Amino acid sequence: MFEDIKDNNIYKNLYDGQWVSSASNNFITINSPINEEEVGKIQAMTGEEVDKVVSKAQSSFGIWADKPVSERADIIHKAAAILEENSEEIANILTKEIAKDIKSARSEVIRTVDFIRFTADEGKRIQGETLQGDGFHGFSKNKLAFVTREPVGVVLAISPFNYPVNLSASKIAPALMAGNSVVFKPPTQGSISALYLAKVFQAAGLPSGVLNTITGKGSEIGDYIIKHKEIDLINFTGSSEVGRHISEVTTMVPSIMELGGKDAAIVLEDADLEHAANNIVKGAFSYSGQRCTALKRVLVLENIADQLVDIITEYVSQLKVGNPFDDVTITPLINNKAADFVQGLIDDAIEKGATLKIGNKREGNLLYPTVFDNVTTHMRIAWEEPFGPVLPIIRVKNIDEAVEIANASEYGLQSSIFTNDIDDAFHIARLLEVGTVQINNKTERGPDHFPFLGVKSSGMGTQGIRYSIEAMSRPKAIVVNLRERSDKVGQVK
Repeated sequence: MFEDIKDNNIYKNLYDGQWVSSASNNFITINSPINEEEVGKIQAMTGEEVDKVVSKAQSSFGIWADKPVSERADIIHKAAAILEENSEEIANILTKEIAKDIKSARSEVIRTVDFIRFTADEGKRIQGETLQGDGFHGFSKNKLAFVTREPVGVVLAISPFNYPVNLSASKIAPALMAGNSVVFKPPTQGSISALYLAKVFQAAGLPSGVLNTITGKGSEIGDYIIKHKEIDLINFTGSSEVGRHISEVTTMVPSIMELGGKDAAIVLEDADLEHAANNIVKGAFSYSGQRCTALKRVLVLENIADQLVDIITEYVSQLKVGNPFDDVTITPLINNKAADFVQGLIDDAIEKGATLKIGNKREGNLLYPTVFDNVTTHMRIAWEEPFGPVLPIIRVKNIDEAVEIANASEYGLQSSIFTNDIDDAFHIARLLEVGTVQINNKTERGPDHFPFLGVKSSGMGTQGIRYSIEAMSRPKAIVVNLRERSDKVGQVK
């Protein structure tokens, strides 16, 4: 079913219900991080073409917004079914394109199927309300407000490379369910997987122009898109640096942003250390740590540190490294630039006296899992987000010091607490300046109907299926003012 989205391995864009080529005749080659083989080429669109796409989304918005919610849900359910039918093909292209291990790629696609289905059902459950005026002093029952939820208009959805199917759908499906039209800008690396997803929605029967895609160089069209006057809301996942830039250059445009993190695991003296270490390693190293919710530092009480470090190191030594089509956890990073950055953090930690427990081995953009003990707050790795397979362990004297270091970060996405004392767990959770605290579990996104948010440099707004639908819609009040009646007909006795 995907034949029309490409021509000689050059991928087209969805515009007004058709797959079209850019008039620029310029392309971006997508090479696999696995072996640098070409996966395909995408169109490098122009600013004029961006104008056409956004205008088409605006003109198509009303058609979709007027559809009954049940009809929207039927189409979105159909998209989920089509995605499930084609899950293996999409998982394979995803693995080639971003070097995610095949097991995780399959899991991402199936999780997206479930996400889309839940979104269709949840959208039907979101209802308006009726308010009566006499609840506020000075007003009477004669004033009634009928409050409904309205779509915001054209949503610009910008997704990241690390979850090009799931995090694209997490923007597109709730936006559509709320009645919006969508302009979808996939990541450059990851765009082919994301275009497959766009095809799935088109095949499900979306009206022409309701979902359109844009590919191209961020340096050429990035600012042009985000500042476009016909964009009504921006839903962005990516780096905190880019998120800040979007916030600075846009004016009066609502934004939902999922940005970076430096998620900490705080391990207390009474924790189950085997359980903690197992979760920490899974949280830190799945997809080579290229996740905003990856555990990126451990804060452990001194008198249990030796034991925890030994268990973590043993678990890490068992991680398999290599080709993502094999049964491995650690795969090549997205590019050499990313690997160079992680290597820089490793080199800085070694130079400043951290104890290397395992790792610091590199083959091109493939970095072996690396663990450091005795990391101090003077090292870059204590604060900077690596987006790679490296885990710093910081020893702390007490809970207060652990909380102080955790909160000193510019980020505030998630944290984990490992303890068997529920009172300590809730006490620390209240002190941590993050969007979510996991107790006795690794940091992670989901289940997808839970709220997902960050504070400080980790984001703006709240996501999660119901929260996302509400964030991409707005309340509208219609106030009825009934006239006072002089007779007593119908008066309660």
